[in-house]
Amino acid sequence: MRNAGQSAVFGRRKEPHTVIIARGDEIRHFTVRPWMAAFLGSAVSAVAIGYLLATSYLVLRDDLMGAAVARQARMQQAYEDRISALRTQVDRITSRQLLDQQLMETKVAELLERQSTLSRRQGRLEPILERADEAGKDSGLPRAAPMPETRPQLRVEPIQADANSPLAFFGRDATSPAFDALSQADQADKLFGELHQSLRLIESDQLERLGSLADDAYRAADGIKEALASVGLELDEDVDEPAQGGPFLAPPHGADAFEEKVQELDQALDALDSAKALTQSLPLANPAPNRSITSTYGVRKDPLLGRPAMHAGIDFRVPVGVPTLAAGDGVVVKAGRNGGYGLMIEVDHGDGFSTRYAHLSRIAVKVGDRVGASGVIGQSGSTGRSTGPHLHYEVRKNGKAVDPLRFLKAGKKIGELL
Repeated sequence: MRNAGQSAVFGRRKEPHTVIIARGDEIRHFTVRPWMAAFLGSAVSAVAIGYLLATSYLVLRDDLMGAAVARQARMQQAYEDRISALRTQVDRITSRQLLDQQLMETKVAELLERQSTLSRRQGRLEPILERADEAGKDSGLPRAAPMPETRPQLRVEPIQADANSPLAFFGRDATSPAFDALSQADQADKLFGELHQSLRLIESDQLERLGSLADDAYRAADGIKEALASVGLELDEDVDEPAQGGPFLAPPHGADAFEEKVQELDQALDALDSAKALTQSLPLANPAPNRSITSTYGVRKDPLLGRPAMHAGIDFRVPVGVPTLAAGDGVVVKAGRNGGYGLMIEVDHGDGFSTRYAHLSRIAVKVGDRVGASGVIGQSGSTGRSTGPHLHYEVRKNGKAVDPLRFLKAGKKIGELL
């Protein structure tokens, strides 16, 4: 006999669970189906898991928040340290720029002062250099002292800060390549050093050339005096060496050294001018340049009589009509025919010196005319007691004939010195 709740095909039927709740006379029952049980189990599990998670969060929240706050504090501290370091870097660079600017202004002021000094020196040198040029001495000094044309400036490019940069409020970015002001300052300092060195070399060369020019002037004056002394000429007291003496003192420096050199050169040029003035008044020029001498001063065989006779001058081999030149500055005291001299010119040079030019074919001056050294006074010829065209030339001291060849040699040496 089969049970009513049993199926032949599906087997025994599974009855649902029933929950009965009795309260007094009131009885309630609930049928618990499988899906409902699963749902209730899942809900309970979810609530349990949520409770556990909430409990864990509440337990661990303080630790997590403490760690996060500590990490945030460390980040903020690092950020502030970075800002402080960059601010310090900006302040240091700014201070360096200000210091470099002050140094640059100081150096520019020194350059301007040197420029002013060189300008004053140039004004002082102009007349002395003109005298040197007139004396035939090339100073080698520039007529205008070289100086910087423009005033150097230390230029720093403006720096644009990134909008996202933590240093945007500084107005510049310390990491920008434009922060190369230090290298620019170094370049400016190098430029100033080169300018100062150049100016020092200019000043040193200026002093050296002034000293060399003074030495040359003194050497030329001494050479002139020696040349004149070698021919037995008496020198004026103005060109004699003055008595000197005094204690030894170290040479001056700077502006004093420059003034000392200028005064020394001025004195040397005075001595040279005095010596040159003396030579201008002496018969030292050749009256017949590049002409050979056929007869010298002294006793010789007379060309007409053939017996010994005194020859008071020297004879130059010169064709008729060649210009005859004055041997020095002077005044014509004779100009005309004079016995055996033929057509003759006599020039008084002062200090007892005079010269005679004889056998001329033409006279180009008259008595009282002032002639200059190497000025044309006539033309050569063969007038008077002469055997052919030539120039007879005499030098006389206080009316007494002396050897003209000594004067010509002295004049040649002096010409080389001047």
